[in-house]
Amino acid sequence: MECILLIDFGSTYTKVTVVDRNNQRIVCSSKTRTTVETDIMLGYGKALAKVQAQMADAEYEVIDCLVCSSAAGGLRMVASGLVKQLTAEAARLVCLGSGAKMMGVFSQKLTSGDVTRIEALNPDIILLSGGTDGGNNECIIHNAKKVSGAIGHIPYVAAGNKNASDDLEAIFEENGVYYKTTDNVMPELNQIQIEPARDAIRKIFMEKIIEAKGLGEVKEKLSKEIIPTPMAVLRAAELLAGGTDRHKGWGPLLVIDIGGATTDVHSACDGYPTRPGAVMKGLVEPFLKRTVEGDLGMRVSAESLKESVGLMTLNELSGEPYEYIEERCSMLSGNIDMLADTEKEVSFDESLAAAAVKVAVDRHAGKIESVYTPLGTLFYQTGKDLSSVDTIIGTGGVLVHSKNPARILEHSLLEEAKSEWLRPTKSKFMVDGSYMLSAAGLLAERYPELSFKLMNDYLKEAGRNEDEPQERKMV
Repeated sequence: MECILLIDFGSTYTKVTVVDRNNQRIVCSSKTRTTVETDIMLGYGKALAKVQAQMADAEYEVIDCLVCSSAAGGLRMVASGLVKQLTAEAARLVCLGSGAKMMGVFSQKLTSGDVTRIEALNPDIILLSGGTDGGNNECIIHNAKKVSGAIGHIPYVAAGNKNASDDLEAIFEENGVYYKTTDNVMPELNQIQIEPARDAIRKIFMEKIIEAKGLGEVKEKLSKEIIPTPMAVLRAAELLAGGTDRHKGWGPLLVIDIGGATTDVHSACDGYPTRPGAVMKGLVEPFLKRTVEGDLGMRVSAESLKESVGLMTLNELSGEPYEYIEERCSMLSGNIDMLADTEKEVSFDESLAAAAVKVAVDRHAGKIESVYTPLGTLFYQTGKDLSSVDTIIGTGGVLVHSKNPARILEHSLLEEAKSEWLRPTKSKFMVDGSYMLSAAGLLAERYPELSFKLMNDYLKEAGRNEDEPQERKMV
């Protein structure tokens, strides 16, 4: 049996998945606590021992090993641009699309106070953007001088006006910082270009950040290429939506990941206007988009979730009195490993998850604005139109263990009272019950057919609890 070892060094758990390449199935998997504080290979060793025990009677050969990581805080980034709604927003989307956790986004010329705040945020990489090609170059040059002159130990990616490239390289060389210059994140007004900057970020992550996060031994012994875990999930979403050379994809989709600290939403769709007469206004967002809501989590962020959605909403969803909601959210925030034991506690957890889904998808989706003119009503769309999304995939413990995950995921759909939000209108709900999206994303580039087959087989329709994979017809 030819096996591929897929390893995800998570912030809490290290997960090992073994895939049989020839029979195209998951052989076994295991997880243990991530041990980044001591030696990250210790936790990995325990997880590996578990899968080896499960495969003790099998004859197998490990032919490949692929790794992703969000350990030690994952990839932390700060971005700056010229206009908040344009190049600064484009830079933010590029960072998120690279699997990063956004520590801060700055616009216009940086001040000394801004530089102090950036240093305090202690990012792994600083992305500088600003100006379309041939447009303003003063802002990015000013920012490069200001921040690299004061912060020399953090790598830089410059992805702004190409006319500023020579000046930027001279500034970085003079200040002795590690940097990469690449193509503009916004070469033309309102048009985002993600791939060049994302590639530069990935290279710096491999060259510099891996060692800093204690993953040097992982790189040496397991895989020379390590990618951020959110990037792996984005790769999985892209492959599943678009398909392979042999198989048609699922079409436009969302992935909603509800965690203890954040709720992440990934969309794989063009998001162009579908409403008759609607036209785009502002930034045209990328096909692959990721948003991270740090105030919407089941444990660490339970208090901030309560503040963000409001007591009234949680009361309506859970049926619990305000006093219980206050006490329970406070308890969950202070006891992040707490499990829901009783039926009441499980039900409240699911109410928190539903609220997180509702708000997170609202923030991810675009919006339609009606403008009345003498010529009639005009419709302007900002952001992505998600109404064409056919499939919504949920992942995270609360969904995996729920008896009715569709009841949570249905809060991602459009509400009549909020028709201005361009949320999905009618979608099929699936659940990543095997926690295999990041593993599938690791396979996506090198083994796309295998990755696609696994996702077809192991992503289950919401509500199903069978142990065997729910196979979806491959066209």
